[in-house]
Amino acid sequence: MATDPIHQFQISRLIPIEIGGLDFSFTNASAFMVATVVAAGAFLYLTTSSRGLVPGRLQSVSEMSYEFIASMLRDAAGSHGMRFFPFVFSLFMFVLVANLFGMVPYFFTVTSHIIVTFALALLVIGTVIVYGFWKHGFGFLRLFVPQGVPAVLIPLVVAIEVVSFLSRPISLSVRLFANMLAGHITLKVFAGFVTSLSALGVAGVAGAVLPLAMTVALTGLEFLVAFLQAYVFAVLTCMYLNDAIHPGH
Repeated sequence: MATDPIHQFQISRLIPIEIGGLDFSFTNASAFMVATVVAAGAFLYLTTSSRGLVPGRLQSVSEMSYEFIASMLRDAAGSHGMRFFPFVFSLFMFVLVANLFGMVPYFFTVTSHIIVTFALALLVIGTVIVYGFWKHGFGFLRLFVPQGVPAVLIPLVVAIEVVSFLSRPISLSVRLFANMLAGHITLKVFAGFVTSLSALGVAGVAGAVLPLAMTVALTGLEFLVAFLQAYVFAVLTCMYLNDAIHPGH
């Protein structure tokens, strides 16, 4: 079990709860999602509650995170997109902290489960659809008819645009899920090689040097991927929100 690369993704019930035949148990995934929200909120609150004129290191990290997402949102959706800043910033921080939690030994990586990433993706697409129709009415459907398309090609283009729109939550969720799942499995496999070879004596220890080096390198890469996947999720969210704010542009 210790060397099983899949065991780290197993969901276990911490507090069994069943209502009307449905399972609402509080699991390890639930616990780490709560911990992610608490950790992100506590970090932002503690680093900004006593703001100094000359920011310290932690305050600088919070301010840089704020400006990073604000700049991304303005570039993708314009000044009108800033109304969605709390939403995008919350998503970015949740995904980032959840990814980083997954790098701690014996912690649980909630973003390695498709149900979690798909729920986040549906939240994004649902926000786009609801706001698009609320703000523009049926004018939101201009999103599926790009400007300058010849009339004879409109049915084909609309079909392609609809399929592309419906595939957004799938691609958004699978990208994050697959990267975190594959990275952690690979890391666990190489770490297992180190443990197995080290048990074979001097020759095994010598042979474990390469897997150990790969494990260290993959660990550094996974920290980079943890940030990049949070960035990609946030930037795609900004682009999709731009479609709701400026359909047909």
